[in-house]
Amino acid sequence: MRQHMDDKLLKIQLAYLKELYRHLPEDLEQSLPAIRENDVFTFKAFGEPCSIWPKGITLGCEPLTGPEGILIALYARNARREPVRHNPLKSFKEIKGSMPYQGAFTIRSEKSLAPFVSGIQHCKKRIIDTFDGHENEGAPGDFSFAVYPLPKIPLYYVFYCADDEFPASGTCLFAANAELFLPVDGLADVAEYTAKKIIEIATS
Repeated sequence: MRQHMDDKLLKIQLAYLKELYRHLPEDLEQSLPAIRENDVFTFKAFGEPCSIWPKGITLGCEPLTGPEGILIALYARNARREPVRHNPLKSFKEIKGSMPYQGAFTIRSEKSLAPFVSGIQHCKKRIIDTFDGHENEGAPGDFSFAVYPLPKIPLYYVFYCADDEFPASGTCLFAANAELFLPVDGLADVAEYTAKKIIEIATS
């Protein structure tokens, strides 16, 4: 069953890549941004080295056959030269067209982090370094940082530690023009897989 699912996802990924390379933008290197060597584009994705080429995608030197591959291929297909507009930050529900995905986003990308807030705070530097991110000085919450699961998709996290009145919680925010670089369902999926990676680091 898993192999069947991976095969199906790989077909979607390869279809996106075929479409991308059929009319390869001359400025793709700058739009991603990435390092280009012939038809191979290399950049960082989900905290690991990533390479795109006509026959597939590798992440951390391993071929990608799952959903992350589709997200990376979709990101490349939607690449554009516009810079990221970091402010004003916005919540997922403020992104146009997000309503059908809001419930899943809240559960998978925010509530999933709550049990691990203490570990995330302890491993904050390692998480930031993995994703080439930075701390958010002066942000609300007990601690806050931004990470880059994809070069033009920064995610901004605000965490509150548990106290006598409230349980721990985490909020994920997006750049003002995030939907320029991925459709809304793709943004939700990027946040979900980033949350999984953050939890993995916090519990390792």
